[in-house]
Amino acid sequence: MANTKDQYKRYTVTSALPYANGPIHIGHLAGVYVPADIFVRYLRQKGEEVIFIGGSDEHGVPITIKARQQGITPQEIVDKYHGIIKKSFEDFGISFDVYSRTSAPVHHETAAEFFKTLYEKGEFVERASANYFDEKEGQFLADRYITGTCPHCGYEKAYGDQCENCGTSLSPTELIEPKSALSGNKPVLRETKHWYLPLDKYEGWLKEWILEEHKDDWKPNVYGQCKSWIDQGLQPRAVTRDLNWGVKVPLKDTEGKVLYVWFDAPIGYISATKEWGEKTGGDWKKWWKDPESRLIHFIGKDNIVFHCIIFPSMLKHEGSYILPDNVPAFEFLNLENDKISTSRNWAVWLHEYLEEFPGKQDVLRYVLTANAPETKDNDFTWKDFQARNNNELLAIYGNFVNRTLVLTHKYFDGKVPALNALSDFDKKTLEEIKTYPQRIGSKLDTFKFREALSEMMNLARLGNKYLTDTEPWKIFKSDPEKVKTILNISLQICANLSVLSYPFLPFTADKLRKMLNIQSLQWNQAGSNELLSDGHALNKPEFLFERIDDNVVEAQVQKLLDTRKANEEVKVSPAKETITFDDFIKMDIRTGTILEATKVPKTKKLLKLKVDTGIDQRTLVSGIAEHYKPEEIIGQKVSILVNLAPRKIKGIESQGMILMAENSEGKLCFIAPTKDFNNGSEVN
Repeated sequence: MANTKDQYKRYTVTSALPYANGPIHIGHLAGVYVPADIFVRYLRQKGEEVIFIGGSDEHGVPITIKARQQGITPQEIVDKYHGIIKKSFEDFGISFDVYSRTSAPVHHETAAEFFKTLYEKGEFVERASANYFDEKEGQFLADRYITGTCPHCGYEKAYGDQCENCGTSLSPTELIEPKSALSGNKPVLRETKHWYLPLDKYEGWLKEWILEEHKDDWKPNVYGQCKSWIDQGLQPRAVTRDLNWGVKVPLKDTEGKVLYVWFDAPIGYISATKEWGEKTGGDWKKWWKDPESRLIHFIGKDNIVFHCIIFPSMLKHEGSYILPDNVPAFEFLNLENDKISTSRNWAVWLHEYLEEFPGKQDVLRYVLTANAPETKDNDFTWKDFQARNNNELLAIYGNFVNRTLVLTHKYFDGKVPALNALSDFDKKTLEEIKTYPQRIGSKLDTFKFREALSEMMNLARLGNKYLTDTEPWKIFKSDPEKVKTILNISLQICANLSVLSYPFLPFTADKLRKMLNIQSLQWNQAGSNELLSDGHALNKPEFLFERIDDNVVEAQVQKLLDTRKANEEVKVSPAKETITFDDFIKMDIRTGTILEATKVPKTKKLLKLKVDTGIDQRTLVSGIAEHYKPEEIIGQKVSILVNLAPRKIKGIESQGMILMAENSEGKLCFIAPTKDFNNGSEVN
């Protein structure tokens, strides 16, 4: 059985290693780094022993692709982006104890040692298989260096590991008409040897460990995805690949082979901890090998299988490491009702935000937490960013603090007044203050960051309401003793806010603490009405937040629209290889009409269509469900390739292909006759 939370002595907290082939954007922050940082800051305030581990993932094909595109080495790519990412995190206040990188020697040594341990224990399956080889380039091709037509939905730009149109996982040999992304040539199959992690062998253990031990404490989205993978039956997964960039396979006669990036990257958490130990003199092993250490991974949903099934299998069968106790994975954040896309530059980049919004780290932290995609995808808009700053941070939190401190300076020379006789309303307010550490903490303990943030803001709302209802500015002349009590209680709320808002808004909490002229306080001190003593001198009040005007957010929206326009103008796919007229006339393209449309169960992108082709009425499966609702396209005129060989997609025989146009944003539209032609008319 898994330990209960109280049985652990310390916390090992990791955050997903971002690829060092581009900067950090708000999707990364909302899905991984802000919630992880909130949790770690909370643990530290509670006095827990905790290490917060991060680093750049600097291996893998995306790095080599970027380097090839820019005509520089992979090392130059990772050096550039590791520096940008690390500085962005520091400036934004992500409080890593160590931020390392997988190109570091300590990582190569650690990953190679981990592989050798599993190898010597006989945990790998060694297998020779036919992989694609580019004869012109003289090298085997990684999955992402192979493109072709998806056998499931017909998308012509599918990668060798996944179709980004229908989302189906693929192997390179499944692609129709595969091409090398390096030379554009058709690759050939050559035999090569690799080592595989036998996940099928571990299936029984994984069922017990995940489906039984963690069915009640893992988030439903995490548990559900793990169950789906296990229920489908696990297969051996290669841990090596033919590539020159990465951790070399530490065996004889393995030149040109490296550890697969998904295998070496999570080991980066361990090597980063070793690096921390070398620099600080700390014992890295207690964080990874002591069963009284609680391991928690913060990741996005695309990493669930690696952190819940594959990495735990590696740790378990290596034999000396602890297993993750929880993996609070988040869903994805969209931007202005569209998917964040680094290739289309449809993103809010952290380093640019920090330049354009100086001193407003906490505004972004607040908005991303309030909109955190905890259980489903969520959306960031600049209008919402503005509204939450102006109507919540400024109008509630900032307004309350400012009013309280200004009145204290005005009436009592900036010194905390004494608490005098209490009314029932005063007593009720003081009792409610006591409840907030537990109300907020219980949500953080269960990774409910949006609810925890809401409770923190409820404390500010309590203060605002208390001041508004008691109106000390109206009664000062008639009852100054009562005003002393009112402002004492209001100041105690301010002091509590400096503690309880710190995990979410660390820059703001520090600024408030300085205005209150107090040292950092621990979580267990919050809830008290004696955080500030009578006569304690306060510093001069300053505004915690400032209004964000329309023109500021309009400029950000325009920046995105300009990016979209530039993509439409510039990003046009090059022409394909020249074909002969004889090739063209083999295609039988006809006009038709969609008669029926239904979603294909258990898929996000597929629709089952019944189409009148003029020749017959036939069934087709098309990957357009994210672009069109079934009811919208009944009666739609279309063009159909009617002599495409039938293919089974999700158990449905698809007899042909509907022609679609795709723009630079990935949006699809029908290729259809402009006039009402009869079904079956030939397209020449």
